[in-house]
Amino acid sequence: MKKNSVAGDIAYVAVFTALIIVFAFVSIPSPVSGVPIVLQNAVITLAGLILGGRRGFYVGLIFIGLGLVGLPILAGGRSVLSALAGPTVGYIAGYVISPAIGGAIAYRAPRNKAGMSIVIALAGIVSLLVQYTCGTIGMALRAGMGWGEAALAQIPFLGPDALKLAVMVVIAIGVHAAFPDLMGRKPKKA
Repeated sequence: MKKNSVAGDIAYVAVFTALIIVFAFVSIPSPVSGVPIVLQNAVITLAGLILGGRRGFYVGLIFIGLGLVGLPILAGGRSVLSALAGPTVGYIAGYVISPAIGGAIAYRAPRNKAGMSIVIALAGIVSLLVQYTCGTIGMALRAGMGWGEAALAQIPFLGPDALKLAVMVVIAIGVHAAFPDLMGRKPKKA
């Protein structure tokens, strides 16, 4: 499949959108902030790391769009409409922004394995930081928390998210090693 194939782009975006929805059914309640620990944020990060900024953005946009029409795509079987007034609204916004930024960084990775590993790991960290920033803003605005309190509410997520991120980075590096044309690169001739 060519790098700029519209059909390929649609297929990649559809698959990752479906994966994010499937992972809505895996969540752990958090007693601290009322925001559950989910795997969706890891998969949205992975979408950016594997598909790049543009396609990662579309994954987030379509995912949110499906929730806005009432589909139960969020943890606990909620729709985006039901979450807009709650403390998770910031994270939802981050699901569109983070794969765009993380993916744009990941697609600047050099071809060599060490360089690719470093840049993709950095891209994943930035993607999660964008999600945390958006989540903090949402919690401060919707949960009546102060900015500091909302930022501190992110702490319970750091450990689980670090583990999820490590797995997503390994997956992304493996995918790009196996399919270098995803980044518009041709495999090296032997």
